[in-house]
Amino acid sequence: MNEIWTNQPGFGGHVSTKYVLLILIALVLASCSPKEGQATSVQQVGTAVAIPAETTSEPTIMATEPVHEVPDTQVTEAVDEVVELPNASAGAIGVGDPFYPELGNGGYDALHYTIDLDVEVENGSIEGSTIVDAIATQDLSSFNLDFYGLEVTDVSVNDVAADWDRSGAELTIIPTAPIRTNDPFKIVVEYNGIPEVIEDPGVPFLSLGWQSQSGGFFAMGEPSGSMNWYPVNNHPTDKASYTFKFTVPEPFMAVANGQLVDTIQGENEATYVWQANDPMASYLVTAHIGRYEIENEEGPEGLPIRNYFYEGTTELVKSDFDGTVEMIAFMNELIAPYPFEAYGVVLLDHPTTWALETQTLSTFSPGFTSEGVVFHELMHQWFGNSVSPATWQDIWLNEGFATYFTQLWGEHINGPDWLEISMDQMYDALVAREIPQPIPESVEFMFSSASYSRGAWTLHALRQVAGDETFFNILRTYYYRYQNGTASTQDFIDVAAELAGSEAEEVLMAWLYQPEIPSKP
Repeated sequence: MNEIWTNQPGFGGHVSTKYVLLILIALVLASCSPKEGQATSVQQVGTAVAIPAETTSEPTIMATEPVHEVPDTQVTEAVDEVVELPNASAGAIGVGDPFYPELGNGGYDALHYTIDLDVEVENGSIEGSTIVDAIATQDLSSFNLDFYGLEVTDVSVNDVAADWDRSGAELTIIPTAPIRTNDPFKIVVEYNGIPEVIEDPGVPFLSLGWQSQSGGFFAMGEPSGSMNWYPVNNHPTDKASYTFKFTVPEPFMAVANGQLVDTIQGENEATYVWQANDPMASYLVTAHIGRYEIENEEGPEGLPIRNYFYEGTTELVKSDFDGTVEMIAFMNELIAPYPFEAYGVVLLDHPTTWALETQTLSTFSPGFTSEGVVFHELMHQWFGNSVSPATWQDIWLNEGFATYFTQLWGEHINGPDWLEISMDQMYDALVAREIPQPIPESVEFMFSSASYSRGAWTLHALRQVAGDETFFNILRTYYYRYQNGTASTQDFIDVAAELAGSEAEEVLMAWLYQPEIPSKP
């Protein structure tokens, strides 16, 4: 997401940044974020870069813990006999995130969501169900989903009606029989109503969740908004695949993550079925209901690129995305092949001052599509979406990385001297404004210039100490080790220390945790 316009040399105009704090910083900052969950659920609730050719291959240190796979048959049968588990207990009501302790839930791993909704465009209501296929990570007597606002009408577990209770944004489900550790189980929640937007102190300038736009709807989730339109284990540490089934009146269309796999025509309505097969954090889930013009193209290695432009989008705005294929090729060579099954963008019908890296389908608005913003959101597909933050306090791993890579793209299109000039300007602005460490002390500073610009300089300082070959090997190793999962700041420091030694670790510790801005390496 992006807020504020700042001039950036080499991009021929404006590039956005997330915060007003960044007005004085002459660099490309494009970010993505939303607002906090509801009170009870969320407490405080050119030339290319010079890299030796031999370093462009995958690093020797690879992932050691594969991501779980969704079983071929996710729907489990009803339990036929009473299960006695004397040690069964309630799953935790939160994962203990330092900023959002009640987001997410314990006791199970969500594998797949099937969200089936009828959307009433005229009055803004939705009605339907969400099926959650999960596996127990402990003996469960009860467990929670994050779900805010809408009316729950029925809940079942393994096709048997279950008791349930609600407190704020916590939906507690009590199955008729406890669930064994490692057993798969199916949750069905039926609900309806008009979603209420979520106000999140992490992003105090936006409303989150499913919300209306002129002639339609859109959903934005970062960090807590997804729970206002479907029940979810609402934290990046529990990624899952998704199926979306949206029934909308003609001539409206429904757009979501992944790929459109079916369109079922009804009487004066249509059901759009989208399938997102790759693991996805809930804050990256999106949905859009509106009238769209579709443009398709092919990216590197046959990658499908589908852009959904709101009716009436000008050719000038559409042309802002002409560089997408080249940008993907740049990232493919620099880090790794594009991580998902498709890419593209969807435009809102009105101008905003933000963009968001929703997985496989970044969200933009007309007038906020400068080159730096477009690259920033695309780059997040690698760092932020495939490798997601382990906690919201680790958000610099998203925004600092995307900010620095946008600078690398600037060097790619503007020449070899561009990066150093731009980074020197950034450093001077950091010093002048005494920007604190990128690891924020409270939720209000998650999406500040510290995460973006000082986070970017953290990477630049590491590069100066490690040298180009080792620096990019660090980034690739970190990516491959944690792709399709989550990583913490300490995880990144450990990779850097492993490949570049104690000096690299010391530089990172100073730039990430020392309030004063360190000297240039």
